[in-house]
Amino acid sequence: MNRAPNRRISERALTVWRLYGMIHSAIIGILTIASIVLTIIFDWPYWVSLIAVVFTIIYAILFIRIIPYIRWKRWRYEVREQEIELQHGVIIIKRTLVPMVRVQHVDTVQGPILRKYKLATITISTAATTHEIPALDMYEADELRDSISSLARVAEDDV
Repeated sequence: MNRAPNRRISERALTVWRLYGMIHSAIIGILTIASIVLTIIFDWPYWVSLIAVVFTIIYAILFIRIIPYIRWKRWRYEVREQEIELQHGVIIIKRTLVPMVRVQHVDTVQGPILRKYKLATITISTAATTHEIPALDMYEADELRDSISSLARVAEDDV
């Protein structure tokens, strides 16, 4: 097997992904509170609320602390002259090779949370799929987008 890609995404991705986990956990927390209220109003068994509370706590721990860290540790990428290699996953690690000749266009995407932390995501579009390199520093993302774009043009000219 080839060696794994060696470039990492920004460590600030941890903060962003933990923030997303907090937002999701807050939504689930609201639903848990609603289940507690419904349990009281309709005199449902208390184990329904207990299960909802336990689920919310486990979900929050997983998606605020554990999964962002594992996701950041596993996310790697490398851009070569002929291909882009991506590696990511939490439980199952997926490695993808995107040939430069297949790249149609490259975009940088930045929502309000990524913008606050000066990060951007690169999307690489081919005819069949779209691939992402998440949470790169803005400067690095702009340079990588331009680099992939020029490498894709050179690869297209060689064909």
